[in-house]
Amino acid sequence: MLIGIDWGGTKIEGVAMEPDGHELLRLRQDTPRHDYFGCIRMIKEMIEGLETQTGRSGSVGIGIPGSLEPVSRLGKGASSTWLLGRPVEKNLNDIIQRELRIENDADCFAASEAVDGAGADHNVVFAVILGSGAGAGIAIGGKAHHGPNNSGGEWGHNPLPFPDVTEISGRPCYCGRHGCMETWVSGRAFEAEYTRHTGEELKARAIIEKKRAGDRLCGLLWDRYVDRVARGLATVVNTLDPDVLVMGGGMSNVDELYDDLPPALAKRTFSTVFHTPIKRALHGDSSGVRGAAWLWRD
Repeated sequence: MLIGIDWGGTKIEGVAMEPDGHELLRLRQDTPRHDYFGCIRMIKEMIEGLETQTGRSGSVGIGIPGSLEPVSRLGKGASSTWLLGRPVEKNLNDIIQRELRIENDADCFAASEAVDGAGADHNVVFAVILGSGAGAGIAIGGKAHHGPNNSGGEWGHNPLPFPDVTEISGRPCYCGRHGCMETWVSGRAFEAEYTRHTGEELKARAIIEKKRAGDRLCGLLWDRYVDRVARGLATVVNTLDPDVLVMGGGMSNVDELYDDLPPALAKRTFSTVFHTPIKRALHGDSSGVRGAAWLWRD
């Protein structure tokens, strides 16, 4: 069987799958945040639990919230900052003591949707995550693509294109820069925008419900949010022109995104036509863990 582990910032999830993608068992626990070795021990115990409860052994793929520097194999670009500079691959191998395949979690998400999800009929899949952060993964021919720097799909840490005077110089990002896409289009950024205007804290879902009920401010904030997503993705379409855009993360669950984003994106691309389908991830929050399992698909 195939075992996938999604090492997320808020939860660690494991799945045991048949080679055809049929799920046998799924386990999930809250991430012990800022406890690096606690996370690794939890992953080891989760793998053991999946194998014990299914009575089978399996290959192990792990999606991490960041990536590995190609030469040193140290953690980099992780929103879960306790991975930064750590010998993640070595520590996982030392404790789990078996062959592992490790990739960025967004790459796993892209591969999952490319194999048997919303991008299954497309060759080049750009899979966007609009969640507590913002990122993306690229899959080509059903496999994750990351490039020689292990940085493919790091869409969330490009600057917001075409900023107006109110968006310069941008908001501070955990990566140390200002104005990253993540600070404008993540779910947290959407919530922070509402707080800046009202002084009140609301979750994204509640803001969307107020918009649907006719609240003018919430409607304007949503339009502004969609425009920022469109500006960011226009650079992707202009550069890569993927066969499909697959949307994941909490903000991808807003139904209006699939009506409002295509025309907004069409206005921002260089091409005079825009035919790229924009689809909701088929496997939702399960895509990351399934994609980790698919790392052993060959």
